[in-house]
Amino acid sequence: MADEIGFDWNEANIGHIARHKVTPEEAEQVLTNDPLELEPQLVDDEMRFPSVGITDRGRWLFVVATVRDEKIRIATAYDAPKYLIELYLRSRE
Repeated sequence: MADEIGFDWNEANIGHIARHKVTPEEAEQVLTNDPLELEPQLVDDEMRFPSVGITDRGRWLFVVATVRDEKIRIATAYDAPKYLIELYLRSRE
């Protein structure tokens, strides 16, 4: 992974995750704090990369990202369901 990860934020994706009470900083933390990467999916001709992980303050989030212009763009982020938290913890045993 590069030393400095670039993220692509605008009003649309900030507003979308805000509806789930997630801040851009929290979503970025999940992706930089050793997330469990799940199976990528092709959505509308774009690869989406779902992950589950934890923020610096201990909040578990499910984050879906894509790559645009060599930057990570968060498509959505919300509180992780219990089964994904358990999957993450089992993967780290």
